[in-house]
Amino acid sequence: MCRVGVLFGPQLTLYSFGPHHPMNSSRIMKFYELLPGDFVLLDPVMAKEEEIALFHSRDYIEFVKSMSERGSGYLDYGDTPAFKGVYEASAYVVGSTLRALDSVLRGEVDHAFNPMGGLHHARKGSAAGFCVFNDIGVLFEAARRRGLRKILYIDIDAHHGDGVYYEYEEDPEVFIVDVHEDGRYLYPGTGFEWERGKGEAEGTKLNISLKPGDGDSEFLARFEEAREFMEGISPDLVVLQCGGDCLDGDPITHLRCSPRVHREVARVAHEVAHRKASGRLVALGGGGYNPERVASAWIDVIREMSKD
Repeated sequence: MCRVGVLFGPQLTLYSFGPHHPMNSSRIMKFYELLPGDFVLLDPVMAKEEEIALFHSRDYIEFVKSMSERGSGYLDYGDTPAFKGVYEASAYVVGSTLRALDSVLRGEVDHAFNPMGGLHHARKGSAAGFCVFNDIGVLFEAARRRGLRKILYIDIDAHHGDGVYYEYEEDPEVFIVDVHEDGRYLYPGTGFEWERGKGEAEGTKLNISLKPGDGDSEFLARFEEAREFMEGISPDLVVLQCGGDCLDGDPITHLRCSPRVHREVARVAHEVAHRKASGRLVALGGGGYNPERVASAWIDVIREMSKD
């Protein structure tokens, strides 16, 4: 059995925009309630400013700090509110994703999962879509400083991971598989299938868009394209963003998948990581706003990651 580390602690429940906002602490708390005892618990860590600056601009970091002290207003155009301590809460998300990477590279665990990670909309200089700091981008840059050049990023959140895709659109060493609801029907309105990377990175990205109402059969049929795409990649690290808003019953999206999708994608990511990336696999929770269904799907993900 593989040893899977799970970031566990009240620090991650701080990333919450209040009980009436879709992104609230109930998602993480429900996951913790369901978490079995056969995983390695890892303490959350707050990222240092210089770590956040591996991806984000200094000006933006200072803006988040000032809004965190102010405790009101918005960090974007209305999706991502400021609150007292939002900087610290966001730094815990980033630091915990880095802790996940470190635990894998040091051999403390085989794979790791940060349920609050996967904030894929934030750009280098701005917040967006409930995402303050893009822990994925910080993870990529930190991994590269440790010699991991080629990264395979798999994202099954219902929303396109625009903050990852467009910041790495011209990077030929970041390979992206992003399966999401068609941007004509859902925020952020991006991720069209003709977008395959630019310049030297042309062909290193794969956007797969699903129609509203699509479920397991449509998702898994299209995911065969992703499997073929991944066969041509030899990554140093696999990163899985397993957002749960593609699940049936999510209050703000329109896909109708079951946890079977999470199990299958996690199984494939796990197999690819062992076969091509010396087992280096970090998973991140992403979105999903039906706490019970999201928590159950995440449990399935880490169970798949723990298999031989």
